Amino acid sequence: MNILDNLEIAVLIPCHNEELTVEKVVMDAKQALPSGIVYVYDNNSTDNTVTLAKQAGAIVKSVPLKGKGNVIRRMLADIEVDIYVIIDGDDTYDISVVQKLIQTMIEGNYDMVVGKRIEAAKQQYHEIYRRGHRFGNFAFTWLIERLFGKLFTDVFSGYRVLSRRFVKSFRAESRGFEIETELTIHSLDLRIPATEIPTKYFARPEGSESKLHKFRDGWKILKSIVYFLIDTKPLLVYSVIAGILALTSIIFIIPVFFAYLHTGIVQRFPTAILSASIMLLGFMSFFCGIILSSIARIQRSMKRFSYLSIPPLSKVKE
Repeated sequence: MNILDNLEIAVLIPCHNEELTVEKVVMDAKQALPSGIVYVYDNNSTDNTVTLAKQAGAIVKSVPLKGKGNVIRRMLADIEVDIYVIIDGDDTYDISVVQKLIQTMIEGNYDMVVGKRIEAAKQQYHEIYRRGHRFGNFAFTWLIERLFGKLFTDVFSGYRVLSRRFVKSFRAESRGFEIETELTIHSLDLRIPATEIPTKYFARPEGSESKLHKFRDGWKILKSIVYFLIDTKPLLVYSVIAGILALTSIIFIIPVFFAYLHTGIVQRFPTAILSASIMLLGFMSFFCGIILSSIARIQRSMKRFSYLSIPPLSKVKE
């Protein structure tokens, strides 16, 4: 008996104007995973994406709120299955290896398996991985490693397999392309078992354009990393702010202090008052960090309880 026979599996394909590729992606998904149900969630397409997806045999739903994060949040809220396969509708990922990713998840007791992108052919490297995207992926991966821990080398992959217990503990607050960052940080913050599997990555077909804007979306991703850092590690953030304020206060007070040693008189009251006020703000920032850290610990515990309330896949498939 196939290891997947006892599991409910959904293939989730977020789409916006993918008429050139969506039909092939749906058909390839149905062929690679016959036991799975293929869903296409359309995000305000103005071409024939919806019609072609239906013709290919997918269940098609509409999400009016623009943004990939909004689409994936709706997908994960609507669908109740054991395993969620998320893959973009642009035909750049290798859906044929999806069973390998699922088997890795089950056999390794993982709750997220990421399809790490490797080029399909060396001669396509610069076509597939544009210089700005390569630099952004490297820079953001390095930043996430330093702030949250090292586990992934491709934090922006749109090819992921998630367990139900992962999904039910995931808040999904992102609106756009920050959603992959949020998925990555969620797994690192809760220390959820996850891994990467190398998968081929292909160039878009001629006429198909990427929806990612490297500067605009890069700025949004950076803001989301800062937001998630404040949300998950407030004591670290507010301690750094407190340290900067304390150092500024000390710099202001040094000349006043030495003048007092020489004359016995505080000659620059405004500077002394400013220094004391800045130091007070530093203490306030530090104690805010302590309070928010306690709240973050409670929120983390609640997400952990949501995660533990769902049985692992090893129990489900029995």
